[in-house]
Amino acid sequence: MVNRAVLAHRLFTGISREHLAGLVEELAAPWEAGLESRRHAARGGVRKRAAGAGARHQLVFIDRLVATLIHLRHDLPHSVLGLLFGIDRSTIPRAIGEIRRLLAERGCAVPHQPDLRLRTLADVFAYAQAEGVELRLDATEIQVPRPPANRGGRRAFVSGETKQNTMKATVIADWRGRTLWTDALRPGRMHDATAARNEGIAVCFQHFPDVEVLLDDGNLGLSRDHRGQAITPPRKPRSGALPGRVEQWERDRHGHSSDRITVEHALADHKRWKQLIRWTHRRDRLADIYCAIAGLVSDRTAQA
Repeated sequence: MVNRAVLAHRLFTGISREHLAGLVEELAAPWEAGLESRRHAARGGVRKRAAGAGARHQLVFIDRLVATLIHLRHDLPHSVLGLLFGIDRSTIPRAIGEIRRLLAERGCAVPHQPDLRLRTLADVFAYAQAEGVELRLDATEIQVPRPPANRGGRRAFVSGETKQNTMKATVIADWRGRTLWTDALRPGRMHDATAARNEGIAVCFQHFPDVEVLLDDGNLGLSRDHRGQAITPPRKPRSGALPGRVEQWERDRHGHSSDRITVEHALADHKRWKQLIRWTHRRDRLADIYCAIAGLVSDRTAQA
């Protein structure tokens, strides 16, 4: 059996011992509850043997958590993880699937409020209005395998920007680049503004009128519909405008880009995890993967 501390700190280099201990304390009880619920359903009733009887887990909870973190960070094959932990590779996918769902459901951490997690877009807007936080929103694309030929909806994944098969994630960060929320991923052909509208951003603007969100040029429609709240870069002056007007536009545009660059830094933090550089597995698992990674990154940045 490989030493767990060695695995956590030599292979999975993006997490501290304190963070790992906090994850164990937070997720162990939900994992045990889910395990007992599945056993209850399989038995069709309450257990007839005393607690502790029967076979033992080959992979205890902390080993399952560490294996999942290593898989998310480095995308190691299941056979390699099985070799590292001294178990059959068939045990690894089930263990990763259980922990991945728990990590995805955690939501994102709030700076200096360890007991509060943001899970929905409404949660983020409520937090921003209560704390006076100006939000930054942007979208990123992750390359995914090409869908099989002659399948309906195959073109929906072809991005108009990169001309590749992608899925798109919308991310919100604060002024220091701390991740606050990410949505369920959508096919890459969908426009950034459409993806935000589908998540209910119009309703959030209506119910939280004091919240401002910095956006890029791809969200001009949101800026037009929610003036004073959805803020995009200033429009370029018409041809023949006075030099002073052009210089002022350049300063304003540079200032807007400088304020919004923090969400780009948040996206860069996500892409340091190898599974988000290029996704090569089943597309229906990518949403949970992204939410899990965003939550782990937010844990670290919330302490900064």
